[in-house]
This record gives sequence, structure tokens and C-alpha cells, in this order.
Amino acid sequence: MAFINYTANTLTIKIVYYGPGLSGKTTNLRYIHRKIDPAVRGELVSLETDIERTYFFDLLPIRAGYIGYFKVQFQLQTVPGQIYYEASRRNVLIGTDGLVFVADSQIPLMDANLECLEGLRRNFQDQKMDLMQVPLVFQYNKRDLDGLIPVETLNSLLNPRGMPFIEASAVSGRGVFETLKEIVRLTVPRVREKIFGKGDHGAGSSAGQNAIDLI
Repeated sequence: MAFINYTANTLTIKIVYYGPGLSGKTTNLRYIHRKIDPAVRGELVSLETDIERTYFFDLLPIRAGYIGYFKVQFQLQTVPGQIYYEASRRNVLIGTDGLVFVADSQIPLMDANLECLEGLRRNFQDQKMDLMQVPLVFQYNKRDLDGLIPVETLNSLLNPRGMPFIEASAVSGRGVFETLKEIVRLTVPRVREKIFGKGDHGAGSSAGQNAIDLI
């Protein structure tokens, strides 16, 4: 659930990038941080091991618009990809408003994608959270490489619900901002509804469009 600071009149919407190790989660955030207007983004915080993998999370706040009277910021985070950091993954997922599942498109990594997605479902269940109620976008990353899993196969195995998906190459930036736009588009109405309820037309929102305009 989005965090509201009534004293500062701010609302923080949390977007988590989830996926197996080295699938490109951190690369997405680094690209966004590098390309987005410095006036509207905070510092990129990375905690890494000595082998250059994300240990706990990356956090990138982006200030963007209003929902009602609340000034909004999007907090982008990643989870560690390695399975032995499962407890850290669960902690990062607390309070998630929207999810991006970053899948590695390389054929040898299909099992890792499936295992990670099952871990995501398990972590939500363990915390009594309903994954079906959280906006979700799939990013099929590394589409610039050879030996790739067909998109149809990725959708069949990972995305049978037919959620939005983006083909990407996070290293070059292809699909990175398209992914961010899509998860923002899906998440903002859900957050607005949770805060103000259905049918509250007085609770206008510029957050989603403003975030997209920043890109």
C-alpha cells in the first residue's frame, strides 16, 4: 500500500523490479537514473556484494505530480536475484504497489525465470498478500542477444494471464522507459482507488501522466 506522510502531504508509490539474478533489474534502474531529468529524481542507492550483484535493493525516487492533495513520488526498487537472499526479497516486497518481472530471455535461463516467478508467488502468500491484486508488467530482457526464448513461449510459461509485456534490452535502453510507463499507467489508478475509493471523481490525479511526461 502506498505510504502517506500527512505532515509533509506526500504519497510514495512503490514499484518493485523482481527477477532472477543478472536478468537486468539493476540495469533498468541505472538507465532510468542516467536518462531522466535530474531535477525530478533522487539518488540511486545500490548495495552490492564484491561480485557486483545487488545485495539488498536499489532505490530511485522520482517526483511526479499529485493524487488529490498529495504530492507523489515513485520509489523504484529491485530485489536481489540470488535465491539465497530470499529473506531480503520478502522484505523488499512489503508495501509493493506495482511489480515489474524482469525475465532473462536466454534459453538456458528459462528454469531460473520459472523458479523466480514461483518464489514471487510464494513470498506473497507467506505475507498474506494477493499477487493477483497487484499491477504487474513483464519485461522480457536481453532481446539483443542470440539464442533467445520465443516471446510466445515466455508468455505461455510466465504470463498465462495475459498481463502487459515489453521486449527489452536494458543495456541499450530499449524497452526500459516503455516498461516504466506501463507499470505507472496500471498502478496509479489502483492507488487512487485505495486512497479515495471508487467513483471519487474529485480526487484528480496528475501523477501517472506527469511521470510519463518525465520520460
